[in-house]
Amino acid sequence: MTYIAKPKLRHPGIPVNKLGFTHRDYEGSISTLCAGCGHDSISFAIIQACFELNIAPHRVAKLSGIGCSSKTPDYLLGQSHGFNSVHGRMPSVLTGANLANKELLYLGVSGDGDSASIGLGQFVHCVRRGVNMVYITENNGVYGLTKGQFSATADKGSKSKAGGFNADSPLDLVSMALMVGATFVGRSFSGDKAQMVPLIMAAMSHPGPAFIDIVSPCVAFNNHAGSTKAYDFVREHNEAVNRLDLMEPRASIKVEYAPGTTEEVALHDGSTLRLSKLAADYDPFDRIGAMNYLQSRAAAGELVTGLIYMDNNAKDMHANLNTVDAALNRLSEKDLCPGSKGLAAYNASHS
Repeated sequence: MTYIAKPKLRHPGIPVNKLGFTHRDYEGSISTLCAGCGHDSISFAIIQACFELNIAPHRVAKLSGIGCSSKTPDYLLGQSHGFNSVHGRMPSVLTGANLANKELLYLGVSGDGDSASIGLGQFVHCVRRGVNMVYITENNGVYGLTKGQFSATADKGSKSKAGGFNADSPLDLVSMALMVGATFVGRSFSGDKAQMVPLIMAAMSHPGPAFIDIVSPCVAFNNHAGSTKAYDFVREHNEAVNRLDLMEPRASIKVEYAPGTTEEVALHDGSTLRLSKLAADYDPFDRIGAMNYLQSRAAAGELVTGLIYMDNNAKDMHANLNTVDAALNRLSEKDLCPGSKGLAAYNASHS
């Protein structure tokens, strides 16, 4: 595989933030995802959020699991800390890293397969423990790396590229995050940069478990059987000596619409996604109200986007565990082993 590096030269008049960093300083390697993939739009939104928040790249730890979404960290914050974990196990790795050093900003990027299927238990426990993090799920409802099978977030009755219909009820990670104790919950659409960037910025400024579900349509597997231009139709009617796959480039889907309104977005396969943006008078500080609102809008066939819930008095895992102020990886042997007198005092306090 050929690695294509981005040029290091830059125009002397390029904009910089308060730290003197340019946009390029927050970028990573060149994306190898399908042209028009919504995941790339999410990467750009994260880059813009870090640039505007004046976050030093080396103060960020980015983690992921397995899947198309887990490639995202490679395309942003090239000078940050990074770890690509086992499928579905990113949350536990992030939790351990946060326990060792709470001074970094932890960014977990996952997918609907990585978080809602094999990693569902990991996702739930990471959130309920109050880990101070920004957890972003790039949600496309399919397993893109294994040819587009339904994921656990696929809507019941939705049609696959192969023509099958999903008979299973979907998991709503937003509702689940609310239920298990996330103190910042949002949802957005990869084509709505105007909403994504400030939402990610708010999540990065939040002192607690922040979760954002971002709907990111898969351009490779959103075409349905029945079309004479579909991949499966061509293969079934083509007599070929070998089997080839071609991912035709498509333009990124973009949308702008006002708060309190509903917008139907046309996807690459001709189907539509109905988005409902929260009204300006919506109360994002009522957890029960947010859960009820999500259910009522879902019953109406709408997908709620925006800041759905936030706890202004959030505490993170370190506050709950009453850990020391210093990062655990900086404690000396003397700090960790205070001697017999320290042990006796500790035992006496718990007698």
